[in-house]
Amino acid sequence: MGMRMFFKLSVVLAMYFMRTAFAFDGSWYRSHATFYGEADASGTMGGACGYGNLYTFGYGTNTAALSTALFNNGASCGQCYVIMCDSASVPQWCLPGTSVTITATNFCPPNWDIPSDNGGWCNPPRTHFDMAQPAFEQIAIYQAGIVPVWYRRVSCMKRGNIRLTLNGCKYFNLILVWNVGGPGSIATITIKGENTYWMQMSRNWGANWQVNGCDLTGQSLSFWIMNTYWQSMYFPEVVPYNWIYSQTYEGYTNFY
Repeated sequence: MGMRMFFKLSVVLAMYFMRTAFAFDGSWYRSHATFYGEADASGTMGGACGYGNLYTFGYGTNTAALSTALFNNGASCGQCYVIMCDSASVPQWCLPGTSVTITATNFCPPNWDIPSDNGGWCNPPRTHFDMAQPAFEQIAIYQAGIVPVWYRRVSCMKRGNIRLTLNGCKYFNLILVWNVGGPGSIATITIKGENTYWMQMSRNWGANWQVNGCDLTGQSLSFWIMNTYWQSMYFPEVVPYNWIYSQTYEGYTNFY
């Protein structure tokens, strides 16, 4: 497919999906929240999305691990949610009039050895937020342990542009996409070296996307990235020909 035709098709698809895609409806949903880590956040770094040090990646400690029902096999990585403690149900544990906006950066796995209503909080089909302790303590008292909450998904407001961190090896390229505004999460990515055709990437784990069997070293790299708002952006030669693994490169814009 030629570059011009690919561009036209992508613009048409983006305009169509932006009109028809699911929009955040503003509705509040019930769930529960617990916390993990320590108050100094030393136990909240890393996670199943691959962001590593959450300070370095700009997510801080307003973060949470999502249960299976919300995590969606990593497709929810980077999404943002407003969470409020349900003070009508447990006024003794909630901090009234408070809320916190968190980013999904981790996975809360099920524990089938514990009942879902007595410790197995992240067991399907439950929705659940296992929050970093500093985030939890913005809405509830530490001693509560677990509280009922109201939540809704919201747009992510990020400073700066989209960032891409390159990992892998010669015939296996792994791209970590982060600092994504708008929905915070990615639907599809295609990649092109200056000497290759466009190749569809697949999700490897969390926010890491892969393409196999093609040596892209020594080539500048271009990307088409579509977010889960179905907005599409083209990043021509955003990665220079002399790129190296473990290096992060910045896109020219972001989603809002």
